[in-house]
Amino acid sequence: MSRLLAIDYGTKRTGLAVTDPLKIIATALTTVESKDLMKFLKEYTAKEEVEAFVLGMPKTLSNEDSGNAKYVQSFAENLKREIPFIPIHFADERFTSSMAKQSMIDSGVKKKDRRVKSNVDKISATLILQTFMESIK
Repeated sequence: MSRLLAIDYGTKRTGLAVTDPLKIIATALTTVESKDLMKFLKEYTAKEEVEAFVLGMPKTLSNEDSGNAKYVQSFAENLKREIPFIPIHFADERFTSSMAKQSMIDSGVKKKDRRVKSNVDKISATLILQTFMESIK
């Protein structure tokens, strides 16, 4: 059975999350330096069956692409070239970072651990994936 893999792309770091094979639960996978992301995705998709990528698209409050959207679009084009057999779906990622931080607070994560940006990136990717899964049901 295949999984969905969410990507919260950033110019420095990228948070990743995956579903279980039945596509019921979204779970944080890891955070990867963006310069190493394509290599990681190629290795991961060689080991695990991935049905689709869910790529977070940064939007403004007026639902227009934000300034960082150009980096996400560029990455998406590269991803299509490098791993063409896996489709890419875009998902609105507005507020995921603030929701991730609040989720960490609500879960009792210590302040020093909340400052680790890679933790926020992984949780943001999980939120993107969970929202996408809810939207397709």
